[in-house]
Amino acid sequence: MTDIFSKEKRSEIMSKIRSKNTKPELVVRKFLHSKGFRYRLHKENLPGKPDLVLLKYNTVILVHGCFWHGHKCKIGSGSRKPKSNKKYWNPKLAKNIERDEKNLEKLKALGWYCITIWECETKDESVLSDKLSPLFQAKQDLISLTMESE
Repeated sequence: MTDIFSKEKRSEIMSKIRSKNTKPELVVRKFLHSKGFRYRLHKENLPGKPDLVLLKYNTVILVHGCFWHGHKCKIGSGSRKPKSNKKYWNPKLAKNIERDEKNLEKLKALGWYCITIWECETKDESVLSDKLSPLFQAKQDLISLTMESE
C-alpha cells in the first residue's frame, strides 16, 4: 500500500511529532502533581533522559508512546506494524525498543527504581493509579519514617 501523502507532506506531518511534553506525559505530570509529587523533567545526565525524575524517591518514570516504543496494545507497533516503507519502519521501531531496554538496564544499574507508563494506560485514571502505586507506597513509607523520628 502506498502512502496517501506526498513525501513532502509526510515529512511535514512527521516533523510535528515531539519527544517531550507529549499529551500522555502531560497527563502523568498533572496526575502526579495533583497527588503532591514534585519532579524534574528530562534529566540529561541520566540514560535516556527519563521523562520524570523523582529524586526524593529515587524513581524515574518513562512515558512511552505505544506505537513508537512497540507496546503490544491495539495502537502499538508491537502488534500493528506499518504496511508501507517497511525497510525504514521495522528497523526504526526495533531500534527504539532496543534503546529503551538498554536505558532501563543502565538506570537500574545506577540504582534507580523505574516505572514505565504506556500511552494507553494514561487514558484510565485507575490504571494509571495502579501503575504508580509503588510510588504512592514509597511516599507513605517516607511520611511514616519521618513521623517516627520526630
